Amino acid sequence: MSEPPAVSVDGLVMRYADKVAVDELSLTVERHTITAVLGPNGAGKTTTLETCEGYRKPHRGTVRVLGLDPVADRRDLHPRIGVMLQGGGAWSGVRAMEMLRHVAKLHAHPLDVDMLAERVGLGDCGRTPYRRLSGGQQQRLGLALALVGRPEVVFVDEPTAGMDPQARRTTWALLQELRGDGVTVVLTTHYMEEAERLADQIHIIDHGRLVASGSPLDLTRGGSVTTIRLVVTRPFPPGSPASLRTALGEAIEVVQLDELSLLVTGPADASTLAKVSRWCEDNGVLPESLTLGQRNLEDVFLELTGRELAP
Repeated sequence: MSEPPAVSVDGLVMRYADKVAVDELSLTVERHTITAVLGPNGAGKTTTLETCEGYRKPHRGTVRVLGLDPVADRRDLHPRIGVMLQGGGAWSGVRAMEMLRHVAKLHAHPLDVDMLAERVGLGDCGRTPYRRLSGGQQQRLGLALALVGRPEVVFVDEPTAGMDPQARRTTWALLQELRGDGVTVVLTTHYMEEAERLADQIHIIDHGRLVASGSPLDLTRGGSVTTIRLVVTRPFPPGSPASLRTALGEAIEVVQLDELSLLVTGPADASTLAKVSRWCEDNGVLPESLTLGQRNLEDVFLELTGRELAP
């Protein structure tokens, strides 16, 4: 009999008083993958992950992690998962290595603490109290706390927030190594590059509902569609998307991302750039930038949600 998915969410509903935070959400995370859950602030992604981690009980629907109910089977499940919180998770006055050694002792077969600390970059701040750690150092400690128990599934919330570029890339490499070792990683992130580079599968949530799922390649249509991003110095005139679409032809899709930018998608080339420039001239639109490239994950996210993925 085949193993159940690492995470299975079916018809999940979560409410805060009269507000529906998660609305009939269903998604699956396959084992031995890195899966990113993306969404604007307030989309319901953190509530969904907290339910998977057993911190919240579903109001309706079912959640299973490694085939177990995170609430009813808490005792059996918790030794098999790791959780990296976006903030906190350690006492204010405790030293970083003291906290890591304490958590290691709670597990039956923990990783070597010194090796793990060196791997995540805690070597130079191990004796520093938690409250004096930088934001990036606190994130490194949080990741180490999530990994020290050798989890089969690790949930990481904004794993590289506050990190410098070098530390961010070190963390990326570590997460990829975990996947290579058979660990399933479920992450949330506000960095599109991070999701696009790391994730095997991406779930995009908005207003508590799943609006898209697929690999980065699937979501960006395999890179076969060319895009033109038009950024202007002042808001577009009314009806600009329809007007530009008429000028370019039916094969071209035009989406207004915000008041100062449009995305043109389709079989675009240098001649299409010339047509866009001519349309700008005819309509009194002053371009700030006009770039030809491949559709990326940020383009997809903005089209689906109409909102930027901001911290």
